[in-house]
Formats: sequence, C-alpha cells, structure tokens
Amino acid sequence: MAGIHITDIESAINWWRERSPSPDGISACPEVRALAEVYALMVWYREPLCDEHSMPAGARAAWLDWYASTPDAPCIAICSTSQGDALCKGCGRSFEEVQHWPAYSPAEKRAVWRRITLEATAWRFNRYAERARRATGADHPPPELFSDAAPPAPRA
Repeated sequence: MAGIHITDIESAINWWRERSPSPDGISACPEVRALAEVYALMVWYREPLCDEHSMPAGARAAWLDWYASTPDAPCIAICSTSQGDALCKGCGRSFEEVQHWPAYSPAEKRAVWRRITLEATAWRFNRYAERARRATGADHPPPELFSDAAPPAPRA
C-alpha cells in the first residue's frame, strides 16, 4: 500500500488555495482546512507519508480532486522497456510499473512520479523533453526553433 507524500498534500493545499482563495485573508475553504489538518498531523508526528485509505473523507476527496488535475502517466511516447530495458529511457518507470500502471492507485502513481522526478535521469527530465514540447510536427522545422538562443527578430 502506497502512502501520499507530504509534498503532495502541500501541493494539493496550494492548488486549492489558488482555486478557492480566502475571501477575507483569514478563512480557508473546506478543502484546504481538511488537507491542512492532515498536513499538520504529518508535521507534528514527523511522518513523510500519509495512508491514502485512512485519510478523513474530506481530505481524501480534496486530494483526489487535486490529483485529477495532474498528468496521469509520465510517458513521453518513447518506451524502451519494450526493447528490453529494465527502466524506460523516456519516462524512468520500470517494466512492471509501465505494465501495471492502469491498476495502480493514485497514491501508487504519485509514489512512482516522486521517484522518477527525484532521480531525474529519464529523457522526460532533460533537454529532449524541452525540445519535444517545442516541436510542431513539421517535416523540416527551422533549426532556430530548437536552438537555445532567443528567436530572431521579425523582419520589418
């Protein structure tokens, strides 16, 4: 059973604070209050993980709403596990993680996301990912599109 890391609780709190800001600068929405209670207990007991199934219903619902706003799979459509690699060069997941991803719970998926983000060795986390985001799908894009220099100024 996977646990929800305290940084995910914090991210969910901040997401809800942005989504439903305090009207008076003092009060917080019910979702923030529910998550803050869990967060405070984790800090008090120095626990980095919270059991996803024992969270109070309001906090779990608020966390799941935040979770639904995050990307589901880390896949960048370059899967090297199908070529025999133990860890995918594209996303950093193991063969088993790729195969069982649809059956994982939200907390299990977030645990994998946390691991691959901290490792930051997969192509998802390097310059390739930045260049892929800029790609337009054109057969012969101009090289300037992928250079690190600022784009040339338009001609007058």
